Amino acid sequence: MSKENKKRSIRPDGMAKVTGRLSYLTDLSFPDMLYGKILRSQHPHAKIISIDTSRAEQLPGVAAIITAKDVPGLNGFGIVMPDQPVFCKDRVRYVGDAIAAVAAASVEIAEKALERIEVVYKPLPVIDSPKKALDPAAPVLHAGGNILHRAENRRGDVETAFTHCAVLVEETYRVPRQMHTYMETEGGVVVPEKNGGITVYCGSQHGYKDRFQLSRILGMEEGKIRVVSSPIGGSFGGKDELNIQPYAALLALATGRPVKIHQTRRESVLSSIKRHPMEIKVKTGADENGKLLAFGALIIADTGAYSTLGPAVLDFAVEHAVGPYIIPNVEVTGLSVFTNNGVSGEFRGFGGNQVTFALEGQMDRLAEKLQLDPAEIRSRNLRKKDDRGPLGHQIAETTGASDVLKAIKKKLEPKIGEADRYNDQHKWKKRGAGLAITMHGGGLGYGRLDPAGGRLRFTKEGKIEIAFGFEEAGQGILSVIEKITCSSLGCSKKDLSIVVGDTSLVPSTGSTTASRGTSMVWHALQRMKGEFRRKLAERAGEVTGIPASRLQLGKGGIFFGNSRVLDYGRLAKHMARNDPVEVTVKFDFPVTPDKINGGHFLYAFAGTAAEVEVNLLTGSVKVVGLDQVVAAGPVVNEIGYTGQIEGGSVMALGYTLMEDAAMKEGRYLVENLDQYFIPTIADVPFHMEVEPIEDLVAGDLYGPRGVGEIGSVAVAPAVAKAIHHAIGFWATRLPVSPEDILLFGTKEGDGRWNMKKQLNP
Repeated sequence: MSKENKKRSIRPDGMAKVTGRLSYLTDLSFPDMLYGKILRSQHPHAKIISIDTSRAEQLPGVAAIITAKDVPGLNGFGIVMPDQPVFCKDRVRYVGDAIAAVAAASVEIAEKALERIEVVYKPLPVIDSPKKALDPAAPVLHAGGNILHRAENRRGDVETAFTHCAVLVEETYRVPRQMHTYMETEGGVVVPEKNGGITVYCGSQHGYKDRFQLSRILGMEEGKIRVVSSPIGGSFGGKDELNIQPYAALLALATGRPVKIHQTRRESVLSSIKRHPMEIKVKTGADENGKLLAFGALIIADTGAYSTLGPAVLDFAVEHAVGPYIIPNVEVTGLSVFTNNGVSGEFRGFGGNQVTFALEGQMDRLAEKLQLDPAEIRSRNLRKKDDRGPLGHQIAETTGASDVLKAIKKKLEPKIGEADRYNDQHKWKKRGAGLAITMHGGGLGYGRLDPAGGRLRFTKEGKIEIAFGFEEAGQGILSVIEKITCSSLGCSKKDLSIVVGDTSLVPSTGSTTASRGTSMVWHALQRMKGEFRRKLAERAGEVTGIPASRLQLGKGGIFFGNSRVLDYGRLAKHMARNDPVEVTVKFDFPVTPDKINGGHFLYAFAGTAAEVEVNLLTGSVKVVGLDQVVAAGPVVNEIGYTGQIEGGSVMALGYTLMEDAAMKEGRYLVENLDQYFIPTIADVPFHMEVEPIEDLVAGDLYGPRGVGEIGSVAVAPAVAKAIHHAIGFWATRLPVSPEDILLFGTKEGDGRWNMKKQLNP
């Protein structure tokens, strides 16, 4: 990208968002619209003996009540495996399970109707942990058993290698269930159409996939289902799976009227997917010089009641468990386990955050045992530009790993000295600094359907229309499309018409997930720009009489040398409507050529440096500085790039220090944001710096990688190391709690500070 194209610019949707003029899909209303509500299970695990809706049906204002018997097609959904019932009819497996849905003249009437639906349950034993689920005597939650998925990465002889190690570190890491907490909870409107079809206005990350799933549920051909899935008031993976769409669609068809469902925060907490809680047992060995010899890990993921993308998340975690390090002997096993807890699924980082906390924690502990600098032990084991990927598979060449380590080490060194000087001057507050690095694969990986593409069209209004099946979820994809298209074609943003998120208007270009959007826009334009420019120049040549080979596209029109000879509006008037200029491309996201399930090809890298301040009286931790160095190829939009990394960083601070959607006996301990705390502006570090590394390797052919996820991945281990530098405490579970720190401070000889000695020196 040229320097000009990296300038900070106003987002196409920015002004409407900051002024409040933008209408989200949950803001829509239609004439004669009804309001829907969903009855959720009262138990995390139970048999359904009976469902009686008769009293609710008698309530004035109730237009329809539906249950499992009213589903005309498949009574199930799920991106990979449709094992989650639309409506449960004989058994519930978690508190978010749907039993019935109501459409009424108002939200209040719909809520009263839910209260009148009588469901008789027979409670069953609740499996509220993977440990209980793996007990041979445990109730079986699904026909295939309680293990949803198993994944492995094995090479060499780990056990023999451990016997040759000079140092060994064994540790168990526990990471929590995290809520996406998007500002706009799940919701939208479904409108029945005259042709017997429907239009679904509902925020989602994959309109075409929603359409496919709905067609199975409704017994309706896909062509009759239009899905408008953008704009979205936040998602972070949480709206990748169906949520309210089946219920609003069934109610709209049952009543013949538009139906709106917009979940309250409590309803969202009970029913929405969360980040996978994991227990990760790790054993790592190195020789006396700090060279890694062996790595063993067992990853147990609590996937909750249903599958959604649980298998893919586990595969990603297993793949990234060894990160950017070259280790000759590896044995990583992962289990994704069904429980009666809330459903775990896709979330920014997609399993990478969990395993990176464990991996980088091991590296820091090894460094301490060997009395090596934490950056030095990483450097001695880091992958080179042409090394194979974590699964032993071929990946795109890149020096990203070494580049981010060198840059973040440089940023960290003065912070360590500053922290040490601060600690000499303060008794009850201690500061520390730490770093961590990570690599993150983009796209869905080998063996997964990962289609991409795009469309360029010159419209009758004289606009260059660029269309993708992506959704604008706040991540700034519209800015990316605008920047890359203008750069590729030489036009201005005023010449563009950008179309996204509507299955009736856009080609199928895959999901708005997996850090793939920016990369796919770039790849699509590389494939389309030459043919589109040639075709439009040919039409302009017919009008001007100038040979097409001497014409070029520019800002506002067609140029001959430095002179604009035809503006786009005049060109459109001269072109026949039945002879449009249009270029469509279809391709797949780049994957490794090696046949390794889930193996990625394009990786981004990040180095994170954290500065913390620990209050020894309260145990509280405040992150006062957070720097990120990211190697993800050319920067498309500087402000968007920085915003994604900073936003991911702050979300990761919540994961590290405060967020835990804890459950007990299959029930959430908190059901709203009055007790589930997320970072506010007061928690954002005073100092945050994002440094991009754009040159990944000489001659790189793959353009910009997405950065929507990688900024969140290495924050937790960097903060954990900073806490250790400050007070000597090694965190093994997230979020790091004040209680753990205070408990550590009361133990004799456990670190460099001790509460008793501080109180009684």
